Amino acid sequence: MLIAAFPAGPLAANCYVAAPEAGAECVVVDPGQDAAQGVAELLGEHDLTLSAVLLTHGHFDHVWSATELSETYGVPVCVHPGDRALLTDPAKGLDPGLAGQLSALLGEVDMVEPPRLEELAGGEKLSYAGLEFAVEHVPGHTPGSVAYALAAGEDHPQVLFTGDLLFAGSIGRTDFPGGDHPAILRSLEQVCRDHPDDTAVLPGHGPQTTIGRERADNPFLRETPDR
Repeated sequence: MLIAAFPAGPLAANCYVAAPEAGAECVVVDPGQDAAQGVAELLGEHDLTLSAVLLTHGHFDHVWSATELSETYGVPVCVHPGDRALLTDPAKGLDPGLAGQLSALLGEVDMVEPPRLEELAGGEKLSYAGLEFAVEHVPGHTPGSVAYALAAGEDHPQVLFTGDLLFAGSIGRTDFPGGDHPAILRSLEQVCRDHPDDTAVLPGHGPQTTIGRERADNPFLRETPDR
């Protein structure tokens, strides 16, 4: 298994490239701002061919380069319909103050949907690049947040791309439009219940962790969601 990553853009959102091995097809998870060049460098370094883009949610710092990659490489982009509108109107996912800052920083930007878009409901098994991803709908950070689980192999434990659901010792914000704190706690409980301790958690920001470490130390698992 080959998984390479780099922080993309001013908010340092983790962009991942995953492949069975060097010289194979691959997927990209969450290509954020200015990620296209970093992706191209990793494809060249490891002799990879891009086959799909997987989005954990629709916030601009995770999806900014998705359309560019889809157009450049002719590949599909996978997203939950709950976040589809954010691909063309990123301000919908931000509070007015941050949306104004984004507009001032970037100016007028014409965001368009990827030419090939595949909607996810959760519960699917996606097969791309010789890899099979189980899609889990984990709302809370956004209505359309999903996690992608790769089954364990002979050379690696299970891998879970969590986006902004779960970080090392923390969780994603829920104070943006569409955020839901009780929902993210339920989603957190779900993923920490359903995956073994040695599952490698590859989050949307910050360092890698494991499900076992988060079960032991994540303070948000001590909260009780308002069901």
